[in-house]
Amino acid sequence: MLEGIVRESTGKQTTKTLRRDGYLIANIYGKGLENINAAFKMNEYIRTVRNKGTLAFPVSIAGAEMNVVVQSYESQAVTGILLHVDLMVAQPGVVTTYNVPVVTVGEAKGLKNKGLVHKAKPRLTVKGAIENVPNSFEIDVTNMDTGDSKLIRDLEAIPNVTMLDADRVAVVSIIKAK
Repeated sequence: MLEGIVRESTGKQTTKTLRRDGYLIANIYGKGLENINAAFKMNEYIRTVRNKGTLAFPVSIAGAEMNVVVQSYESQAVTGILLHVDLMVAQPGVVTTYNVPVVTVGEAKGLKNKGLVHKAKPRLTVKGAIENVPNSFEIDVTNMDTGDSKLIRDLEAIPNVTMLDADRVAVVSIIKAK
């Protein structure tokens, strides 16, 4: 479980000091909950997010445990170092918006014809309760040749979950390498 601290002050100098000490600044919020200004050790946060098996992951702030989902983050433009992350508490039964990752499965036929697998939408925006939202969308690209694409309408519908992207948007396609 990822452990964090509560930030008492949200001023610029305190934030700089925390970042210098290796902390990642975070805001935790949820429907009907009071916002929490927190900070996590940068390396522990990255390790936790990379190794998580589900969309939501547990954190502990000042003794309070909660499941959270990454809603957005801000990184430094040149170095790519994380500066700030927004975490939303995943409350069971509360319908809200989530960004679910897309995972490709298999090896496309089009790769033999000098094609490349192109993920046009690495994350799909869905609306639903956390217990109904999948951890990821798996798309089988085995039978796809150059020029083929999978649209949002080609994906299997999930009960009690609404896709917020247009159904004519391509998610994965096999493009010709130049």
